[in-house]
Amino acid sequence: MNPKKIIVLTLVTAAAGTAAITATAAGSTAATSSPVRHKAKTAHVTGSAEIRRTYHHDDDIRSFTIHADAAPYSRPLPGQGGGPGLPGSPNDATGTVTVSHSTNVQGEKVTYTAKGTVDSMVTAPGYATVTAIITWVSPGGPPWTGRRLGFSVYDGGKDKPGRSRDRLGYSWEFTNLSKDAKGNWNDETPVGTSMAPAPFAPVTRGGYTVTHVDLPPLPQN
Repeated sequence: MNPKKIIVLTLVTAAAGTAAITATAAGSTAATSSPVRHKAKTAHVTGSAEIRRTYHHDDDIRSFTIHADAAPYSRPLPGQGGGPGLPGSPNDATGTVTVSHSTNVQGEKVTYTAKGTVDSMVTAPGYATVTAIITWVSPGGPPWTGRRLGFSVYDGGKDKPGRSRDRLGYSWEFTNLSKDAKGNWNDETPVGTSMAPAPFAPVTRGGYTVTHVDLPPLPQN
């Protein structure tokens, strides 16, 4: 082979190798500089918002603040017949819920507030149901103390300022009716853990963030 051709081939090969090394290095740098996203270990629901009832329009302001954190298997369950129980439920949760209703009573603005402790939560991507035991109600408010109430949340994602696709639902008024022994309808039906209607009420101000994590399996130890 012609010595000049050998030299040319050698130079081309060397140049190609250098380009490959450069490209690899650039790719490694880009991969290294990319942000690392860590998957959440537990589910969360957080936020505060005012909502609108689509089935009845008024000037009242209804707001809901929810801060719920999953705490799987944190509330032990007794076994049947005195047998061994379970360490808890996969939907156990902790946190707080505050419900506020501002209305007009005889020409004066009055705000009723109720606060509760979260006891359970289940999530799906963009959705969550939360229940809480009401521990305090302001004077004149509804007789909720000691009752479990249910809340549902739809997280519609990021929106433009002043607009929200989020929604909220709650387990009273028309969404939890049942008949008593006399055949009369009432909304005092007991609510089970993580039970709530679909999030039917559009958010008019504020919003919620749902961090979804699947319910974990029963601990082995």
